[in-house]
Amino acid sequence: MTRVVPRVLLLVAVLVLAVLDVAWGQSPEGMDRLGAEERAIVQRNLERWQKLAPDERQRVLENYRQWKSMSPQDRQSARDNFKRFRQMTPAERARIVQDFQRWNELPQARRQELQSAYERFQRLPPERQRRIQERLGHYEAMTPEQRERVNQNFARWQQMTPEQRQQLRERWQQLPPEERQRLRQQLRQQQRPAP
Repeated sequence: MTRVVPRVLLLVAVLVLAVLDVAWGQSPEGMDRLGAEERAIVQRNLERWQKLAPDERQRVLENYRQWKSMSPQDRQSARDNFKRFRQMTPAERARIVQDFQRWNELPQARRQELQSAYERFQRLPPERQRRIQERLGHYEAMTPEQRERVNQNFARWQQMTPEQRQQLRERWQQLPPEERQRLRQQLRQQQRPAP
């Protein structure tokens, strides 16, 4: 989740720049509906534009207008992101495109929820962010069975009342340090990814 939002923002910037890079023109018959600046861009890229389907032309115009509405800092950030995107391997670019498509398929409420979670994450102290990313890495390295067990444990934890959670914490704290260490070791061995 924490990696999805930056990827989505990167992909949006990349797509805007890619569209700008691909084509800027409109067939002569539609030029009367464009502003002067848009017409000038059409003329400079007329051959490319004429190869686009009408819906692609509309999308290019919408992206161009969005680009023009961006602040200079946002445009520079988009240029930098696009440069990074072009330097990625084809597999990395494909993953970003796939993540972007998944993002667009999400309901608006879920996208807002994820955006809020991302913003909360960004406000965390760097050490806390690092620990969360480390735990996510451990989770991603688990086998499907191990992840399922973790998910089930988390679901049980979520269903507990605050009092039950507190009792469990207290029982944990009452264990001798050696026993806690032994249980941690046992858990780590269970969570190791399969070779």
